[in-house]
Amino acid sequence: MKELKIGRVLTEHRHQRNITQDELAEYMGVSKASVSKWETGATYPDITLLPRLAAFFGISVDELIGYEPQMTRTDIRTLCSQLSRDFATKPFEEVMARCREISKKYFSCTPLLFQIGSLYVNHCMLAETPQQSLSALEEAVELFIRVKEESDNVSLTDQALNMEAFCLLRLGRGAEVIDLLADCITLRIAPEPLLAEAFQMTGNTVMAKQTLQAGIYQIVMELLNLLASYTALCQEEDGAFEESCRRILAIADIFQLKSLHPSILLTVYFSIAQEYMKRSHKEKCLDMLEKYTELAASDIYPLRLKGDSYFTLLDDWLEEYLPLGNSLPREESLVRRKIADALTESPIFVSLSDNIRFQNLVRRLKDHEREFSI
Repeated sequence: MKELKIGRVLTEHRHQRNITQDELAEYMGVSKASVSKWETGATYPDITLLPRLAAFFGISVDELIGYEPQMTRTDIRTLCSQLSRDFATKPFEEVMARCREISKKYFSCTPLLFQIGSLYVNHCMLAETPQQSLSALEEAVELFIRVKEESDNVSLTDQALNMEAFCLLRLGRGAEVIDLLADCITLRIAPEPLLAEAFQMTGNTVMAKQTLQAGIYQIVMELLNLLASYTALCQEEDGAFEESCRRILAIADIFQLKSLHPSILLTVYFSIAQEYMKRSHKEKCLDMLEKYTELAASDIYPLRLKGDSYFTLLDDWLEEYLPLGNSLPREESLVRRKIADALTESPIFVSLSDNIRFQNLVRRLKDHEREFSI
């Protein structure tokens, strides 16, 4: 009941309309003392009076009681940025409890629920126990399912579907992922060329260019993700593995990912290094880890999504259409720490622990992370 804001709302609207407490009391058929108690918060109006009160001031019952079922995009960004910082600095279960509280309060705000679920996915590795980590993913699945069922935003429901599948994979529920996504593989027709042509037709060339830049950017990132997954399945005998690696790195070079999107390039280097290690190519693995370390220790911070000299209109698009704008879902200090710890935390590199070259890479990453934390 403490969250109800009837008193403040009544007072503000009554003053705006120059209405006295006596006049409001007469209209409602109650005493002036009752109105005074409503406004001070000493008591609340009977529930049967709320529709009449709201009608008197020309507002909804939700507005009357101060209930806010939706959050603005700006509010969501601000809140999620704070929660991301909290995950990096506070006990995991404490922040999870806060997220659950927010989700219940804004259970109809699907854009917020999607971001809360994404926070769970991006921070579940910080849980104190494996069971807590799995529970966070289970909770994320429930949030993504609600977003799918309740949102009327096609893009958001598609993202929720993919995030649900991602969580199910991490939970080892592959059969459910197949049931969920098997029918989603269809002939893709990108809407960006059509939308760009429509913008151009109406004389808005800038929006036409921005639409195409955003489409190209997203497809490049999706292509890298597809190639990385395909590379892991390629056999060396037919040369497909090396060719896939070559093509991934060529795309990264062509689109200058070192400056455009260094965080995804770090993931690319790390993934290829893991694949080389699986195939017992230690030197090639170390070559890739050197690229990873060189990039991670370079001037790429703060890590933000951004355009470049080719994607000149991307910054405005990111700010307008991405829920978190150009920010990443994890707090900067946590990202740096995970980058520095990646080599030693990955079981596949254990056999390299005595390798001098590997030790030097680990040391350089740790030193760089410590410099930031000072």
